[in-house]
Amino acid sequence: MSRIAPLDPPYAPDIQEQFDRIMRGAPPLMLFRVMAGHARAWEKFRAGGLLDRGPLTLREREIVIDRTCALTKCEYEWGVHVATFAGPAHLTDQEVRATVHEGADAPCWSEAERAMIAAVDALHHRATLSDNEFKMLSAHYDDDKILEIMLLCGLSGERARAAAGGQRGAVSGLIVVPWRALFAPSFRDGPNGSARSAAR
Repeated sequence: MSRIAPLDPPYAPDIQEQFDRIMRGAPPLMLFRVMAGHARAWEKFRAGGLLDRGPLTLREREIVIDRTCALTKCEYEWGVHVATFAGPAHLTDQEVRATVHEGADAPCWSEAERAMIAAVDALHHRATLSDNEFKMLSAHYDDDKILEIMLLCGLSGERARAAAGGQRGAVSGLIVVPWRALFAPSFRDGPNGSARSAAR
């Protein structure tokens, strides 16, 4: 249940057009309905996205977003991305689960993906990368991709915090119930369980 009242249909024509463009005809997400009720927040929220075609592959982009949402403990945003993009991004059940429950060194990831996830973790916990972390990242990704990873961490974290902060109690009516049933019981422990949470 949202702590901030969402818009209810029927929506104003311009809002409906924006929802249709973003959702491609599907009903708008609760987070979008909440944001759309506040003109400035909605404008900035829509302007700050990196979901268009950029230098990262879809798989790389979704690993960064899923990991960031897990670190931020935002079940809602994580679940929406898993339900929508895990298939097209060719993320296996094991890999989806690892975004929440395992460290960057999980065996399901490639060497490049491990370096990328380690960078996401570092940016979340310390808001910077060590020389070695940057060296490992740059061994697999060019400058355009590295900048995209860093920006994506920031923007995904911002959206996840907005979604998590505006949510009260259980996430009802979530479109990602199958994923939630598999992975949510200890979701709020974050990657590596309580040890990772305690490190914050």
